[in-house]
Amino acid sequence: MAKSKATKEPKAGRSAIADVVAREYTIHLHKRVHGVAFKKRAPKAIKEIRAFAHKAMGTSDVRLDPQLNKKVWESGVKGVPYRLRVRISRKRNDEEGAKEKLYSYVQAVNVKNPKGLHTTVVENE
Repeated sequence: MAKSKATKEPKAGRSAIADVVAREYTIHLHKRVHGVAFKKRAPKAIKEIRAFAHKAMGTSDVRLDPQLNKKVWESGVKGVPYRLRVRISRKRNDEEGAKEKLYSYVQAVNVKNPKGLHTTVVENE
């Protein structure tokens, strides 16, 4: 028999502040924009990158680097790259009155061929 939500004891959570990390991912954009109308492909790709970062890092505040935007739009609205190598950094939010303690910052990584590369943890600079 399932317990009601009111009787559950609070979960022992860990501090999110210690979770400052940077990882490199390969995002397969081709499958994420498959079937999308030509004039909506690049905007959809940007939304998918944002959703990927949200899911990977667990932060609702996702910020994209302007160079990443340039990389996606480089071949026009319908020429989105098949795969994109990105570095997603989870950082502390030091702004006054911030809703979230952490935010994710997504940057494009220049690689010759992103196919077949695995996720790697990047040492903090």
